[in-house]
Amino acid sequence: MVVWIMCAAGWGVVLAGLRRGLRGPGRGPALFAHTVTPAGVVLTFALIGYGSLYATIALAAEWWSLAVVTGFRPARLVAGGGLRRAAAWLLLTAAVTYVTGRLVLGR
Repeated sequence: MVVWIMCAAGWGVVLAGLRRGLRGPGRGPALFAHTVTPAGVVLTFALIGYGSLYATIALAAEWWSLAVVTGFRPARLVAGGGLRRAAAWLLLTAAVTYVTGRLVLGR
């Protein structure tokens, strides 16, 4: 249950950052893509046979890592120096996913 709550809270934090920080013609598509991401990822994981717990762990790690790396302003990911932030986001997401997976799944 905690994993689902953390995932939903992370999704909300990123959504708030996107709504606050994005301007211009890319705002609508970015908000739409963020809105449909949870359902798409969970369905994809279920389709390939992993189930939604793996997807939820990965999404929670991804969203909280994005919030931390960008200082709760996801628009910074595409700003100047975005490549370094993207690399930090990737590394932090991988580490958090691995640690959380080990803790939750006991493997």
